[in-house]
Amino acid sequence: MSVHLQRELNRLKADLLANCAIVEEQVHLAVQSALRRDEETAHKVELRDAEVDRREVDIEERCLAVLALYQPVAGDLRMVVAVLKINNDLERIGDLAVNVAHKALALCKQPIDEAPAELEMMAERAQQMLRDAIDAMVNLDAALAHDVCRRDDEVDRMKRTIRCALEERILRQPELTRPLMRLLAVSRNIERIADCATNIAEDVIYVTQGRIVRHSEGD
Repeated sequence: MSVHLQRELNRLKADLLANCAIVEEQVHLAVQSALRRDEETAHKVELRDAEVDRREVDIEERCLAVLALYQPVAGDLRMVVAVLKINNDLERIGDLAVNVAHKALALCKQPIDEAPAELEMMAERAQQMLRDAIDAMVNLDAALAHDVCRRDDEVDRMKRTIRCALEERILRQPELTRPLMRLLAVSRNIERIADCATNIAEDVIYVTQGRIVRHSEGD
């Protein structure tokens, strides 16, 4: 590997990690704004989304430049491809965090007495999956990445439980249909954040083991 290619790869990884930190914080703040009905925090999430978008475009452009200028092969090529894919998933997670913040703002205007207890637990699981997926990427830890993939089913089950609970409550209290549907939307977005964390973990497995495990993990 040339010195120039190594420098560019190191720079790409450093910038990707910086965006990881921002997105991870966005998710945390968005979840807190929804669970605590915190309007100020929700607005913070909205305002910072442009930075995530800008970083995503910059990293993608530099990945394409590396491919064109250095034509990496083998492990280096897998790394650049993984950075491209993870970069895209981070931007999607940022958008999902904004979606949660939007629902939080709406819930501030029409609050309900309590959210399902499972919602906070589900949010904690999804955020831990994201943290572990990022740690797996930093340390190129395939074992941790496989563990993240296995945990996705648990989040899916929790979302189904929340949906059933909210649907039953809508039948009992139809006057609360709108805010309860917003809580349901929050749970859907949290589930998708967990899905994106799983995608990142799958890309770590691809980099470290050269295996594409999409559609096979957890089978």
